[in-house]
Amino acid sequence: MEADSRGRLDGHLLNEEVLVLNLGFEPVHVTRARRALLLLFRGKAQLVENGRGEIHTTSVTITLPSVIRLEVMARRPLVPRRLTRREVLVRDKFTCQYCGAAGRDLTLDHVYPRHRGGQNTWENVVGACIPCNRRKAGRTPQEAGMRLLRSPSSPRPNPYYPFYRYLARRVEWWKFFPEEERFGVSYSPKA
Repeated sequence: MEADSRGRLDGHLLNEEVLVLNLGFEPVHVTRARRALLLLFRGKAQLVENGRGEIHTTSVTITLPSVIRLEVMARRPLVPRRLTRREVLVRDKFTCQYCGAAGRDLTLDHVYPRHRGGQNTWENVVGACIPCNRRKAGRTPQEAGMRLLRSPSSPRPNPYYPFYRYLARRVEWWKFFPEEERFGVSYSPKA
């Protein structure tokens, strides 16, 4: 194994991801096994599930945790969603906001064009099919004679959003998430 710039080993067991739960078993954070072990040894957390291996010393074998629970209640942060193509299409349910066509080959359209001072915000970006985006071009929907199906807005904060990227490869964590959040249900289009 090769060490990175800080001397850590890539793929080392102490760098494995560990789910941190609140006192009420709600996901709060994902940390590294090294930090999780410190929390366990200091009595600030308790082991909920054993993890992905063991560390052997000369006198002790330590099982790495996969899930730990904090001994005190911690605030769960509400992380706003980043404005990305995927997130805009998820918000719009993979549907063109001008004609209603559904599909994955949608583009992003700025309701008020950027070259005229339109901002790159949730309230100004919508999913559009290629023909509608070309028809609208650099005009506003009113100038192009087009109407939006729904007014664009920022999606509500989701406390499970920060964990979506981990859930696909951490099946043992699924039981700590509501069923509809396990895959970010909104990520699977109907089309």
